[in-house]
Amino acid sequence: MDQLLTGLRAVAEPTRLRILALCWRGELTAGELTRTLGQSQPRVSRHLKLLCEAGLLERFQEGTWAFFHLPPRGVGADLVRALLAQIPEDDATMARDVQRLEMIKQERAERANSYFGENAARWDRIRALHVDEVEVEQALVDLLPQERVKSLLDIGTGTGRVLQLLDRHVDHGLGLDLSREMLSVARANLADPRYAHCTLRQADMYQLPVEEGAFDLIVLHMVLHFSDRPANVIAEAARALAPGGHFMIVDFAPHSMEELRDEHAHRRLGFARDEVEAWCLEHGLDVIEVRDLDGDPLTVSIWKTRSPQPPAAQNAA
Repeated sequence: MDQLLTGLRAVAEPTRLRILALCWRGELTAGELTRTLGQSQPRVSRHLKLLCEAGLLERFQEGTWAFFHLPPRGVGADLVRALLAQIPEDDATMARDVQRLEMIKQERAERANSYFGENAARWDRIRALHVDEVEVEQALVDLLPQERVKSLLDIGTGTGRVLQLLDRHVDHGLGLDLSREMLSVARANLADPRYAHCTLRQADMYQLPVEEGAFDLIVLHMVLHFSDRPANVIAEAARALAPGGHFMIVDFAPHSMEELRDEHAHRRLGFARDEVEAWCLEHGLDVIEVRDLDGDPLTVSIWKTRSPQPPAAQNAA
């Protein structure tokens, strides 16, 4: 009750309600909110501080930038969504805010597209060497657990494609990437409100900024071959995986294309089945299935693994 009353007091101000409505449309910086609202940075910052203290917004730091988004779950999340549903669709103030925000998002998308355009050739070159990406994505979806996923962690999210692909299968998705440029591309791709349950962070795959056992599903999609310590990446993923949760690894089978090291910064030329399985078993993961998708000359393999359930859960099942 106290948390609910605190939230109601915090939101009972026009600018703060407008901020929540804007953040419902995706992660935003204080600067982007300032431009959209047409108010001073100190004033917007005070509103943001109050909303965060009331549990109606979450803040995370990425270098010198701070991003704000709605909480994925909890009393604050429920309250915000209930209140936003009461705002009339034809409200003039909100319409102006959305129009300004769309202009800012367009600028962001143009910057992201510029970066992606400069670097797309190297991704397209690799895609042409292996099985159709549509087939890879379909295989990944086919291998998903039958039960709905509460929390997804996408390690090395890149352009955010895995979050887009699996958005209807999960309640909340978190994408991590070390590259700010790639995160800019991902934010542009996830700007649509239907991805509001997905968030992005800058993070190192060797030191995941997440709690132990926090995720029901973890995906490592075409990332492991960039690692000089792949076993450590799998160890960190296993730490973050909830009991009974699934960990999906998508990467190349062994190949001999040495040019990928020089031209595309690949550390490893693919992975053998038994090598990845040994790492998984070492860190307490059961390998359920391995699926190979043959390409020319690169084959893509998908390892579906699972963290064992605790004895009590197994007996209940």
